[in-house]
Amino acid sequence: MLLKKNFIQQTINGVQAGNGTVAFQGVKLNVHCFVVDGVLIDTGAASLEKEFQPFFKRQDIDQVVITHFHEDHTGCASFLQKELNLPIYMNDMKLDYCKRKPDYPLYRKVFWGKRRPFHAIAIGKTFSSRNAIWDVIDTPGHAIDHLAFLNRETGQLFTGDLYCQEKTKVILREESMPTIIDSLTRVLTYDFGEVFCCHAGFLKDGRGALQRKLDYLLELQANIIKLYEDGLSPIQISHNLFPKKYPITLLSSGEWNSLHIIHSILHEHTIINQ
Repeated sequence: MLLKKNFIQQTINGVQAGNGTVAFQGVKLNVHCFVVDGVLIDTGAASLEKEFQPFFKRQDIDQVVITHFHEDHTGCASFLQKELNLPIYMNDMKLDYCKRKPDYPLYRKVFWGKRRPFHAIAIGKTFSSRNAIWDVIDTPGHAIDHLAFLNRETGQLFTGDLYCQEKTKVILREESMPTIIDSLTRVLTYDFGEVFCCHAGFLKDGRGALQRKLDYLLELQANIIKLYEDGLSPIQISHNLFPKKYPITLLSSGEWNSLHIIHSILHEHTIINQ
């Protein structure tokens, strides 16, 4: 079983960006790490550790902060802790989970490898780097522990998996679209410009991109609720709004599916209207 791998490094407005890519059976996935002012944001995947290691070793890193516990963001954390002796900070919700051997599906192990255990420290509401104070912003929805990091000095916002793409078509089974809408609304109250996304990369007009995503999701939510109230079932709504079938749905045995968008919105709608 051979994965095709690639790695590129860029410097964007003072931010060192490392982007690793894995491809298998027609599915291509990528993940970014970012270094700025002595801070490494996310660690990449274990399957890309050999590709990321030279990047890490070339950087001048004081500390590591993690947006959320998923294996493509924490896969090299053990290396950074054991080999480079770096402190790692993340939301306290998943500290115990990250200390243990993780449990996630085989297809994710194929793409992202097997994350080794590591010991992180609970992050606060803010943290300091060499030249800046950073806001730590709760942005759950994609993951229960998801955080975004805002450099107050530069106005650069690091959003983990909050953005990924403007028009979301599939989500993980455990994701909550209404919670993501709340998180986008919250983050847009902050003063920022550029956005660095762990999958989409650099977004020059970051505020505009996040606002467009929020507008899309609000319209999508309204359409789903209307179709449901018109008598359509969740499956019928999915066929209506998401007629295309995505390879990740079959590959993941449904863990990624457009139907999860409908279910998460209707679940919240039903609770509110009970």
